[in-house]
Amino acid sequence: MVRTSLATVLICLLAVAPEAQASGASDLQIIVSKKNQSLAVYQGDTMIASSRVSTGKEGHLTPSGIFSVIEKQEYHESNLYSNAPMPWMQRITWSGFALHEASSVPNYPASHGCVRLPAAFARKLYDLTELGAHVLITGQEEKPYAFSHANLFTPQRDRTELFADLKLRGANWPLRSGIVEVAMLDVPHSAMTAPETADEERKAISILITLRGEKEKLKDIQALLLSMGFDTGGVDGIAGSMTRDAILGFKRWKKLPLSGPMLSEAFVKSLYGAAGQELPPAGQIFVRENFKPLFDAPITIDYPDQPLGTYFLEATKMNPEQGEVQWHAVTLEPADAAMSGKSIVKVAETKRDGLTADLDRMTIPPEIRSRIEKKMGEGTSLIITDQGYGKETGVGTDFTILLPGDAKN
Repeated sequence: MVRTSLATVLICLLAVAPEAQASGASDLQIIVSKKNQSLAVYQGDTMIASSRVSTGKEGHLTPSGIFSVIEKQEYHESNLYSNAPMPWMQRITWSGFALHEASSVPNYPASHGCVRLPAAFARKLYDLTELGAHVLITGQEEKPYAFSHANLFTPQRDRTELFADLKLRGANWPLRSGIVEVAMLDVPHSAMTAPETADEERKAISILITLRGEKEKLKDIQALLLSMGFDTGGVDGIAGSMTRDAILGFKRWKKLPLSGPMLSEAFVKSLYGAAGQELPPAGQIFVRENFKPLFDAPITIDYPDQPLGTYFLEATKMNPEQGEVQWHAVTLEPADAAMSGKSIVKVAETKRDGLTADLDRMTIPPEIRSRIEKKMGEGTSLIITDQGYGKETGVGTDFTILLPGDAKN
């Protein structure tokens, strides 16, 4: 018979608590610092695991930016580098970047672009994560910080179905005045409470706010041209031959210059004027769920000529009934954006001020805000950036954001 003291039990529970809490969690943030050649796993602003790593060497640099785990394999072999073994592989792009175990993990850049992990930690990290876990690769050392702002999203209960299933006496009588008295024949239990399915259907969604890119602008232009009888071949944001011909046709109609930029300022103003519409706002919000686009819409961003920077935020501790949520933010800086000569406190204040200023500039339509707040679940993420989404964003991915500088190497 084995006897275990209460103190021993408490010690064991405390020793495994971080891993148990984080296992399968949708709100993990994995932050890789190329400067320190280190990796830290955060839940909120609490670090629950860390390790040394080895990132890409010169000529094979690991890109800086925001990624997510899109595939996991206990054993994988590289199809780029002579079938090199990659145990406990967690893919972050379909073009070949991943986190994985390696036999050599010096404390300096040495890989062909992947993030090398020591064997024991690679297995531990694999067990901690699930698909969709966010991976932030930065030039500097970054840490999450608690953040609040009135413009951030707050989960709300959807009560539109309240009393939808009640049977009312007199409901079919003709209305002869502005007031009708009704009596309930039967009051089902579901009518006395908010729908129980509302929160069960909540999932972690991904939100991106950025400046409108050429694709979004062209899609609007294609739609306007089609409405006026110019055949663009569709509304896809691609400047194909039919779209180019339609633009030239409109320019000839309005006697605009045919040479110069395809989407010249004069052309855009003339097109919206002819359609009787105002120019769209400068911002765009995109929403994805389960690695697929959900919807996108224009939003207002004041002073669009001023940079936004890049910020990653994650929502936890949600209480839709009370409209409560806790946001944590990470400011991402490219490798060459060191803030030398400033104290840690001053750097932190600068980052918070920058994010606050960005959110102050934004106006999100109420219907878009409501749609998000009725759907957002634990682990919902928000990215604010002026970089737009990277070309790696697509089928089977979350938003992929590449930071300038070393991102293209």
